[in-house]
Amino acid sequence: MGEGSDLGPSEPAGRAPAIRPFLLTAGRVAGGGTGPPLPVEAQVVTTSSGLSVLGSLSFEQHDIVAACRRPQSVAELAARLHLHLNVVRVLAEDLRAAGHLAVHVPNAGTTQDISVLRRVIDGLRAVPDSRGTLRDSG
Repeated sequence: MGEGSDLGPSEPAGRAPAIRPFLLTAGRVAGGGTGPPLPVEAQVVTTSSGLSVLGSLSFEQHDIVAACRRPQSVAELAARLHLHLNVVRVLAEDLRAAGHLAVHVPNAGTTQDISVLRRVIDGLRAVPDSRGTLRDSG
């Protein structure tokens, strides 16, 4: 650092660091349910209960419930909200357990459909990495 610089050696320059994903889920890597994590292709949609409590939810939970007024996959939701995929999985499972989201898991035949797989891959590529940059689309 040159003379006259206001930034000390430990001060961030530029954008503030993002909140670590484990803080958003209180260190949990799975939702409150006992089953497997939500598949990336699972469709989530807000319930009437979710809409009624929207104002009392935490920031991320609020954003998830508000974004799910129209059904979308877990992968699409993560990309849209710029949240880590596993954070969305954990929070969506919590919201489902509370009755604020309905989750529809497609049958195995649908998950083998190449167009569905292509949309999921495209959605995952749109999710920024931990540095906030998008993954290579090619």
